[in-house]
Amino acid sequence: MDKGNQSVVSEFVLLGLGNSWNIQILLFLLFLMLYLMILSGNIAVMVLIILDPQLHSPMYFLLANLSFVDMWLSSVTTPKMITDFLRENKIISFGGCMCQIFFAHFIAASEMVLLVVMAYDRYVAICKPLHYSTIMSLHRCIGLVVTVWSAGFVHSMSQLVVIVKLPFCGPREIDSFFCDIPLITKLACVDSYNLDILINVDCGLVAVTCFVLLLISYTYILLTVHQSSKTGASKALSTCTAHITVVVIFFVPCIFIYVWPLNITWLDKFLAVFYSVFTPLLNPAIYTLRNKDMKNAMKRFRSYYMDSKDNT
Repeated sequence: MDKGNQSVVSEFVLLGLGNSWNIQILLFLLFLMLYLMILSGNIAVMVLIILDPQLHSPMYFLLANLSFVDMWLSSVTTPKMITDFLRENKIISFGGCMCQIFFAHFIAASEMVLLVVMAYDRYVAICKPLHYSTIMSLHRCIGLVVTVWSAGFVHSMSQLVVIVKLPFCGPREIDSFFCDIPLITKLACVDSYNLDILINVDCGLVAVTCFVLLLISYTYILLTVHQSSKTGASKALSTCTAHITVVVIFFVPCIFIYVWPLNITWLDKFLAVFYSVFTPLLNPAIYTLRNKDMKNAMKRFRSYYMDSKDNT
């Protein structure tokens, strides 16, 4: 095919999640409510951690970063999806599509590495408690967070550099609610088999490596907890259970989309919605409802707010 005619696609058409207008209105209301809950829930976690001096510790510093990441993970695709429910033609520009791909992988990879860092923090706290304050100093925590964002950026750029150079000449329909690499490569005017393998290997290097490190970390932690006193073990087990729950609900959909794709359209859409909407929604709920310190912080905040209101 003549290369001069290959870059004619300047926009893509998103097919979305449904065709019926009534279903689209229902989905609009549902996801608008969920997105507002995501924003309010994660912002509330960050505000509590910033304002409450008793939460100024490495674990909650990392948790605040997780809430920040989750807020943006959902914001990459959800606002566009919500507004598209009210549109007959769901159009996204080529530049907008590339931006979605870049930020979706940037934020998702950053969250994977951040979850490993959080597991490392729990490992040090439980397995090396006497050295915890020295190892997890503020300087070390900031360095780890910088590493998290750097790893996400490098991973995302490695994907985007390859995708943005692909020739597109039609068709331009994407059977999803946002631009994603496996769907975009299918629309390229070249054979994408080798590219798909390369992308799966790249994603697998990040996702599987992080997942294996997390499994090893929490296995070692749980073995250590099992040998500890009942009081300390109970608190540590509660914290680790919350972390493990977050890891499972985030990694499983990502692995089946990017590393071991099932190529079932409706299932891919469900998994994409799950990790981009439900995971950021569940994270603050899991960490606040299962965390005694966070619940106490909420009580102190409410008491302070009520006292301030009574004094005015």
